[in-house]
Amino acid sequence: MSAEILINVRPQETRVAYVEAGVLTDLKIERKTSPTLVGSIHRGTVIRVLPGMQAAFVDIGLDKAAFLYVGDIREDLDSDSYPYSDMDRDEPLTTDDADDDKLPTSHSGHKTPIQDLLKEGQAILVQVAKDPLGTKGARLTTHISLPGRFVVYLPTVRHLGISRRIEGENERERLRKSVQKMNPPGGVIVRTAGEGATDEQLKSDIEYLDRLSKEIFKNYEKKKAPGMIHQELDVELRALRDLMNEDVSTVWVDDVEVHKKVVKFVNQLMPKYKQNIVLYEEKKPLFDLYDVDMEISRSMDRKIWLKSGGYIVIDEAEALVVIDVNTGRFVGKKDLEDTILKTNLEAVREIAHQLRIRNCGGIIIIDFIDMEKESHREKVLDALKEEVVKDRARTNVMSMSSLGLVEMTRKRIRPSLIKTLCEPCAYCEGKGYVKRKSTVANEIFRELEREIGNLLGKKTNIVIHCHGEVADWIYETEGDTLEHIEQKLERSIAFKIEPQYHVEQYEIFYV
Repeated sequence: MSAEILINVRPQETRVAYVEAGVLTDLKIERKTSPTLVGSIHRGTVIRVLPGMQAAFVDIGLDKAAFLYVGDIREDLDSDSYPYSDMDRDEPLTTDDADDDKLPTSHSGHKTPIQDLLKEGQAILVQVAKDPLGTKGARLTTHISLPGRFVVYLPTVRHLGISRRIEGENERERLRKSVQKMNPPGGVIVRTAGEGATDEQLKSDIEYLDRLSKEIFKNYEKKKAPGMIHQELDVELRALRDLMNEDVSTVWVDDVEVHKKVVKFVNQLMPKYKQNIVLYEEKKPLFDLYDVDMEISRSMDRKIWLKSGGYIVIDEAEALVVIDVNTGRFVGKKDLEDTILKTNLEAVREIAHQLRIRNCGGIIIIDFIDMEKESHREKVLDALKEEVVKDRARTNVMSMSSLGLVEMTRKRIRPSLIKTLCEPCAYCEGKGYVKRKSTVANEIFRELEREIGNLLGKKTNIVIHCHGEVADWIYETEGDTLEHIEQKLERSIAFKIEPQYHVEQYEIFYV
C-alpha cells in the first residue's frame, strides 16, 4: 500500500505525519520548548533509595528527579568495569523473539533487592525509557539500547532477538545466523526494517552502533556531574529511521535546511531512498494535502462520530483511557443485534486509528455495546486484535467480558497528543465541569444561615460579592429563598457584581 511521509517544520515545532493511502496513520509532534528525552543517555546520581518500593530516585540534571525501578537495573553496577559489562564476550548470544523493535523497558530476571544494588550518592549510567508524564518524573533503565536502521544494539548484554513482525521462518533463521556469525561485542535485536538486509548492511549498522557505545562510555567517564551525555536524533530523522520502508513513495519536507539535513541522513543511512526525498515548495500548506490538520483537530475531540451515525467517546486520565461505544443516530436495517454488531465493528477500526494518532497508552478499557451472541463478541474481539497488529507500539488485548468490556494495554513512552497539544482548562481546572449557578446560590444561603445566631441584635450590613450570573440566578429564580433568609437575618442582603470572579467564587462581607 502506497505511503508518504510529510515533514512540516516551523521554528519552534516539527511535525511528522505518516499517510497511508491518503489516511493519517502515524503522527509525531515535537516542540523545542519540550523535546522528548526518550533514548537520551545521562550520567546520574542516586539521591534516594526506597526499599519499600524497590525503586530509586536519580538526579540526571533535570528539574524533577527521575525514577528507576529495580527491574531496570543491571546486576553488575558495583563492578570495577562499570559502565562496561562483565559479560564474557566468548559466550554465545542468547536468542529469543523480540516483542517489538526495541528492548523492553523492564528486566525482572533477578531478585536482588535494590538496596544491595544501589547506594545514595552512587554515579550510574542511565537511559530515559519514558518521558516525564503528569506528576511523574522520567523513567530510567540501566540497560542501554541504541537503535540503528536495521538493528537495536545492546552494549551491556549478550542477547540476540528478531522482531516478531518478521514472520518468514527462513528469513528469521538467516538473520539469526548472520548476526551469530559476526559475534558482535554486545547484544542485537534485528528490527522489522532488517528484513531482507544483507550481511554487509547488518555488519555496518552494528559496527557503527558499537563505536557510538564506546564514545558514550568515554563521555560518561569524563563527565563528573549529573547530565546528558548522548541525545537521540531529531524527530524528523528519528521518524525516517523508524518509518522509512519500501511502501513509502515520497518524503515531503517543507523547509530548505531540514531538507538538506534529511538528504544527508538518508544518503548515509539508506541511500537507496535518496530519490524519495522531495522539497515541498507549493503555497498550499503541506499538511493540507491530506487534511492532516483536520484529522488532528478531530482527534482532540472527546466524541468521535462514525460514518454510520454511531459514535465513540474517549476519556483520558493519567494512567487509564476509557472508550465508550454508542449507536447514536444509527438505526440499522434488519434487527437490533445486527445494528449493534455493525456499530461495534466500525468502532473497532476507529478506536485502533485513534489510539495510534492520539498516542494513548497505559491501561485502556473499551465499553462496546452489549451483544447477546457469543459469536458476535468473538467477531468484535478478533477484529480488534487484527487492527492493533498494525500498531507500532506494543499492545496486548485481553478477553471480552459478558458486559462487553475489553481490557487492553498499549505501551506508553511519550505524552499523548492531548497532553502535547492541550493544557487543563483554566476555568474548570481540568475537572471538565463547573458547579451549577443554583449550587453556588445554595452554598451562599447555607453559609448565611450559619451566621444567623451571630448576627441577631447587631447592626451589620451584608454584602455578597459574586459572579453576575449567580446574582441574576438568585434574583430571577431564588427570590423566595432570598426573602426567607432576609427575614431570618432581620436585614436585607446586597449583591455586588464582580465580573472577574469565577462562577463558583463568592465572598460575604459583614460591614
